[in-house]
Amino acid sequence: MAVRELPIASYRSKLLNRVDVAEGTVAFYFQKPPGFDFQPGQSADLTFLNTPETDSEGNTRTFSIASPPFESELMFTTRMRDTAFKRSLRKVPLGTALKMDMATGSFTLHKNSAKPAVFLAGGIGITPFFSILRQADHDQIPHKLYLFYSNRRPEDAAFLETLQRMITTNPNFRFIGTMTDMSQSDQDWEGETGHVNKEMLLRYVDDLKGPIYYIAGPPAMVAGLRKMLVTSGIDEDDIRADEFAGY
Repeated sequence: MAVRELPIASYRSKLLNRVDVAEGTVAFYFQKPPGFDFQPGQSADLTFLNTPETDSEGNTRTFSIASPPFESELMFTTRMRDTAFKRSLRKVPLGTALKMDMATGSFTLHKNSAKPAVFLAGGIGITPFFSILRQADHDQIPHKLYLFYSNRRPEDAAFLETLQRMITTNPNFRFIGTMTDMSQSDQDWEGETGHVNKEMLLRYVDDLKGPIYYIAGPPAMVAGLRKMLVTSGIDEDDIRADEFAGY
């Protein structure tokens, strides 16, 4: 059987494991191909070479790389929708090879450590920030880092416990979790409630005009937070955004 030639910028990677990390959210672990390099916050395309099924959305998806570069495997984390791609990802045997394109994107941490970073994540928008924050913790970089992480309930919040523990290992990291619908939760929650707004930011960030802001989440949330920041006097040059549509 002939082996299909892949472009120089593509790799083959085997699916190694699947782990539920929140209700309706699954982390998929893949081999890190030799020569595959990336910066925390970047994304990569995954394509089924031989998919069990397909639909109008096609056989390729773009995922933020949720694992940090220092780890030996790659992790992609996603909300599970009822699409052919995600059904296939859920049921194909471990060891199945997919095509993985080179990492791309500029949604990465700024270099000037004198300027804090404020990450505003909604739901699965946590994935690029999880990579950035774990690498920052590993490298003990000097940046001050604030994560505002909004979910409906703790049950929906991927990586919540890991992020909460990170405040003990990185003195420059501040974690602010907030839940918007605790009436639907069976868990206790002692953190913030409600949507991220200017008043919530001011409770934790001394000077709103000092940091670089990064927003990741559903398009409506990203647009709302961008508007809130601009009306709060934040320069648009200090706002970076990544929309997660349909995930």
